[in-house]
Amino acid sequence: MSHLLAGRAQMGTSLGFHIVFASLGVGLPVLIAIAHFLGLRHDDPVWMRLAARLTRAFALLVVVGVVSGIVISIELVLLWPRFASAAGPVVGLPFSIETYFFFIEAIFLSLYVFGRRRLSPWLHWATLIPVALGGLGSAVIVVAANAWMNTPVGFRFAHGRFLDPQPYRAILNPSMPAETFHMVAAAYVATGLTVAGVYAFSMLRGRRGLYERRGLALGMSLAVLWIVPLGVGGDLAGRTIARDQPVKLAAAEGLATTQRNAPLTLGGLADQNGHVRFGLKVPDGLSLLVGRDPNTRITGLDSVPVDQRPPVAVVHSAFDLMVLIGGALTALVGGFWFAYWRRPRWLERRAVLVAVVASGPLAFLAVEAGWTVTEVGRQPWIVYGLVRTSAAITGSPLVGLMFALFTLLYAVLSAVTVLALGSELRLLPRRALAGLRPAE
Repeated sequence: MSHLLAGRAQMGTSLGFHIVFASLGVGLPVLIAIAHFLGLRHDDPVWMRLAARLTRAFALLVVVGVVSGIVISIELVLLWPRFASAAGPVVGLPFSIETYFFFIEAIFLSLYVFGRRRLSPWLHWATLIPVALGGLGSAVIVVAANAWMNTPVGFRFAHGRFLDPQPYRAILNPSMPAETFHMVAAAYVATGLTVAGVYAFSMLRGRRGLYERRGLALGMSLAVLWIVPLGVGGDLAGRTIARDQPVKLAAAEGLATTQRNAPLTLGGLADQNGHVRFGLKVPDGLSLLVGRDPNTRITGLDSVPVDQRPPVAVVHSAFDLMVLIGGALTALVGGFWFAYWRRPRWLERRAVLVAVVASGPLAFLAVEAGWTVTEVGRQPWIVYGLVRTSAAITGSPLVGLMFALFTLLYAVLSAVTVLALGSELRLLPRRALAGLRPAE
């Protein structure tokens, strides 16, 4: 593994690990707040029990997410010191703001966890609102920083340096609206399907009481609310990429030449020149999606030299995987609620429950694929069109060793998280309901 590839692989591993916890940190507080609200509103211990179970899982995930987030902060300085020092005055503000969002989330989560007996029932519930907003704010501001790397604005670039920084303009860069909306929608859908999958798994094991059925419905409710906005966000993100990063779109679609009436290529294996084998081409499809007109001109890979193209095979395959999973999950969520309306008994069929269990991991696989398109599709640039990734990496010979050590750390954290979550999710439903009733 080359020096540069080791550094990129390390950041990819770190971001791929952390994004799971960041996404759950956006969605879980919303589900907890809904369950807790229904428990208080109807004086229902089952909803309160559900809120308590999700809270225990959320608290554990926050701890692991903090650890992985700190690791990423360290890696940014150790692996990419030239980027951090040069671009820091422009894009450093979002990371500072994210710290405040995290403090808000952590403080009010502590109040929620430890303040149940000290706060009135509704005030206790209200502490979840800043938790949910803090998680959402953290996600939005960090994704905005990433969007800046895709469409850098808010500075004057001269002699390899970012001068006259305008941090707020950098935050509100052209890619920010589409990228943040798409990511937030994906986080809500993935969280909802993951929670639904946990309770579907319990139902497969024979536990089919009110508690499990409500947990299943709660997760699927969040998914159905955001599955259409997720598609809208994906369309908006694609059109934004076509405007600001046309080479990334060309790699994602395997479009070799600049052309009008560009086809939409589904599946297949792409090479570095954009030639796709075994793919299914939809005539005029890409031009219609981007410009709503079959005559829309789409930039191809031939617009830049070979050394300025991303790894086309990786980007194209990741994009196809994201779209394929997104379509399957949309069909699953729509079919689930149609059955809920017309054929409720179908919801307890083994095939349906197995599909829901699989939907959570598949949703996060789609999230990982989407970030692969975003990050790998920007290569060879760390700041699009201005600074190459190869020029920003540290000259230290220990990059390979760092990759091995941090990867081992993530493996250990993953194992501990799975074991701890398994323990929490098995033990709590068997405990007495004492202490969980709204009247207390």
